[in-house]
Amino acid sequence: MLLCHALGRQPKSYLYGHGEEPLTEVAWIHYGRYLHERLQGKPTQYITKRQEFWGREFRVTPAVLIPRPETEHVIEVALQRARAARTVVDIGTGSGALAVTWQLETGSSVFATDLSAEAIQVARQNAQSLGAAVHFAVMDLASGIAANTFELVLSNPPYIPDPEGPTLQREVRDWEPSLALFGGPTGVEIYERLIAGAHRILNPGGWLVMEIGYQSRDRILNLLADWDEVDCTADLAGWPRVISARRRS
Repeated sequence: MLLCHALGRQPKSYLYGHGEEPLTEVAWIHYGRYLHERLQGKPTQYITKRQEFWGREFRVTPAVLIPRPETEHVIEVALQRARAARTVVDIGTGSGALAVTWQLETGSSVFATDLSAEAIQVARQNAQSLGAAVHFAVMDLASGIAANTFELVLSNPPYIPDPEGPTLQREVRDWEPSLALFGGPTGVEIYERLIAGAHRILNPGGWLVMEIGYQSRDRILNLLADWDEVDCTADLAGWPRVISARRRS
């Protein structure tokens, strides 16, 4: 992957079809730099500035969390629960993967927020390059949104408990933004605010669909005691991954 990036060629099949071609001096220089960065723990996605999500290529920088395949389950569940939603907000959008994907898949009116202005800049670039009509704003969760505004709230909030920081892989711990990783002492604190905010900005009967940490399911379900049709969906490894709930009418 890094060699293809140094050559400016995609996909990797190019290497198999042109294996006899010598590297130019410029390609060697680029390739050596990329290998050096990778040996320091820098994620490949931050070197190539690319990550695929839902079949589309997104730009990523150290200002945003690298989209994971598991987060695609948020889109899957939301399409099952609330495909007809026409007003949607992605809270904590990061690279914009959820917001852009939902807008392109459904044509809905989509709004996205993030506390990081740098992340919003990356997300806006992704929306523009992929042709998604998404509106962005810098804010803390849903703090600047009026009540009863949306039919669907999507979110992949930071959910790693703060004490687990030293145990993470160095690619995550040393390179991905802490703001997008850590959700408080237990990892659930962010959900208390997220759920309260979602309840305020959703129309009665609106849906909340959010990714969760695998150890936090029961505590988050307790926070949704006053919601209807609460459900937890596992990922392909069998871990609790997505919780969906409907605001009581």
